[in-house]
Amino acid sequence: MKMKTVITVSSDTVLTNIIKKNLESLYNLIVFSGIASAIDCIYNSIPDLVVIEIDLNDTTAIDILTGLKGDPMFSQLPLLAILPENADIPEWNSFFVEDYIRMPDIEREILSRVELCIIRSERVVEINPLTRLPGNISINKQIQKRLDVNDIFALAYLDIDHFKPFNDKYGFSRGDEVIKVMGRLILNIVKNKQAQHSFVGHIGGDDFIYIINTDIIEETSAEIIDAFNRIIQTFYNQEDREKGYIQSRDRQGNIKEFSFMTVSIGIASNKYGHFVHYGEITEIASKMKTQAKRLKGGSFKVDRRNISI
Repeated sequence: MKMKTVITVSSDTVLTNIIKKNLESLYNLIVFSGIASAIDCIYNSIPDLVVIEIDLNDTTAIDILTGLKGDPMFSQLPLLAILPENADIPEWNSFFVEDYIRMPDIEREILSRVELCIIRSERVVEINPLTRLPGNISINKQIQKRLDVNDIFALAYLDIDHFKPFNDKYGFSRGDEVIKVMGRLILNIVKNKQAQHSFVGHIGGDDFIYIINTDIIEETSAEIIDAFNRIIQTFYNQEDREKGYIQSRDRQGNIKEFSFMTVSIGIASNKYGHFVHYGEITEIASKMKTQAKRLKGGSFKVDRRNISI
C-alpha cells in the first residue's frame, strides 16, 4: 500500500526529531522550517495531512494558512496544529485547523492524532484517492456555488485520448502514474496562472475539470496540452517511442495501432450565456470536448454561442 504523505512545518529541530521518530517509518514525511517554504510543495502535490507548529501571534503565517484553507482547492486538506502548552484556543468556527496537540503531549499523542486526522478526512471529505483532487460532489458544489452568485468563469472539461489502449498494454500501475502526473500538471499550471479563486477537480478515470477566469482559459489550456505532449512519451517503452505508436485492443477487442496519448479539452463559460444548474454548463463543456476529440495532436474547443437557458 502506498504510504500517506504528511508535511510537517516547524523550525524546532527537537520537535521535528520527535515527529520523525514516531512517523517516519509509517508515512512519507516531508519537513519544512516554515509555512512559506512548504506552500509550493502543497500546491504541487496535495499531501494527506499537514502537521504545523503554530504561533498564534505570527500573523503572516496565520494569513497564509487562512488563505490556503479559503482556497476551494485546499479547503479539504486537513491541518493538525501543534500549540504551546498554555495557548488559548480560538473559536473553532474561526480556526482553520481540524485538530490540535499541545507541545507537552507530542511524544505520546502525535501518532494517534495523525492517524485519526487522516482517517477522519477520508471519511468526511470527498476526494479522489489517486490524485488527492476534489471529486464529483465537490466539483458540482463548486460550479453551482459560482452560478448562484453570478460569478463569471470558464469551465474546462479535459479527457486523455487513447488512455484505455495504453492502460491495457502497460497495466494499471503505469496508467495510474499517467493519471497522477496529469492531475499535478493541471493543478500546477492552473494555480500558476491564477493562484486565487481557481479550481481543479478529478471527475474520475482520465477525466478532469478546471475552473479559471475566462480571459486566461485558452492560454492555460494550450499550456496544459503543450506540457502533456512534452512529457507523455517518457511513459512509453523505447521500442514504442521509436515506432511512434502502440498496438493494443480497441473496445471491440480488435488489435489496432494507437498513436501516443494526447488531451482533448472542451470549454464553456457563463460569459456567453446564463446557466441555472451546474449540469447545464458541464453538458456544454462535454460537447465541446467531443468536438475537440475529432482533432489530432491535442486540442481544445471553446463554446462562444450566446445561450439563454
